[in-house]
Amino acid sequence: MQVTEVNTKQATQQAWNKRPLIISGPCSAETEEQVLETAVRLHETGKVDMLRAGIWKPRTRPGSFEGIGTKGLPWLQKAKQITGLPVMVEVATGKQVEDALHFEVDVLWIGARTTVNPFSVQDVADALRGADIPVLVKNPINPDLELWTGAVERVAKAGIKQLGLIHRGFSSYGNTEYRNAPMWHLAIEMKRRNPELMMINDPSHICGRRDILLDVAQKAIDLDYDGLMIESHIDPDNAWSDAKQQVTPERLAEMLNSIRWRKEDVASEEFHAAMEKMRQQINHLDDELMQILSQRMKVAEQIGQYKKDNNITILQTNRWNSILERATAKGEKLGLSKEFITKYFDAVHMESINHQNKIMND
Repeated sequence: MQVTEVNTKQATQQAWNKRPLIISGPCSAETEEQVLETAVRLHETGKVDMLRAGIWKPRTRPGSFEGIGTKGLPWLQKAKQITGLPVMVEVATGKQVEDALHFEVDVLWIGARTTVNPFSVQDVADALRGADIPVLVKNPINPDLELWTGAVERVAKAGIKQLGLIHRGFSSYGNTEYRNAPMWHLAIEMKRRNPELMMINDPSHICGRRDILLDVAQKAIDLDYDGLMIESHIDPDNAWSDAKQQVTPERLAEMLNSIRWRKEDVASEEFHAAMEKMRQQINHLDDELMQILSQRMKVAEQIGQYKKDNNITILQTNRWNSILERATAKGEKLGLSKEFITKYFDAVHMESINHQNKIMND
């Protein structure tokens, strides 16, 4: 089956506008046969809207498989001709953008290792000037929303009108459960700042292993993400890169069938009335919390004055440990997780220190 350029443009636009948007394909294009078989099997599931494949693979250490390179782009062209699926690749340099555009790749994404470097993003953005192609920007490796925002702004200034975000998790010291800690609050904040941008979740790179892909994908859908990017391979265990996080096309279809797809709203006056009532309760409780926190800081300032008068340091480690132990024990009895209590009291403690510091240095 041959797909005309007009039909390809239409297919890309239809997929881009679809919710949820499902993107899948191998971490790396390895051989022409592997790419084509993956594309056909994904297409046969009826679940996938776009085909992704890594052509250039930025790896942490030399010696790892760094992608098949430009010679893999004609394979994607052929996969598109056979299946009609729009194709997308990651680009990290201006030359890669030029090659991808030359071989009529339909959508580009900027990877985490590129987003972290403004010079690299600018190089990509400069190469994109004058191009009419959708671009997705992954979050940087490190948890820095300004870098993510800056990358989006650079691409937008290059004239790209169709922009979106990919949340693939962040590198985090001490993280053991995930390959990249999701840090959902950062993605939510990025979406809050840019409500007009599509937000795609990448469970493959968050999880790093296939057994928890479904849990992360479900949470993303529950949080009203616009779609998922999940890596798929015809023989995951023997993939040339990231074998542990890939699934077969058939397993992907099973996962997608298992997800409980949510809707953002319903046309029900009863529902909206009930929600409004509960939201007003939340607003009142938030107001009370603010008042209590304000009172707490006033007491902290009084403590700061006593410390200043007696030439005592602000930080009292034993007292802080005692507060945390007491709070976590009580919080867990009230149904609050230890993780939440720790983060909450860390924030309260830092605000208290800031108030005391002003007293100390007044």
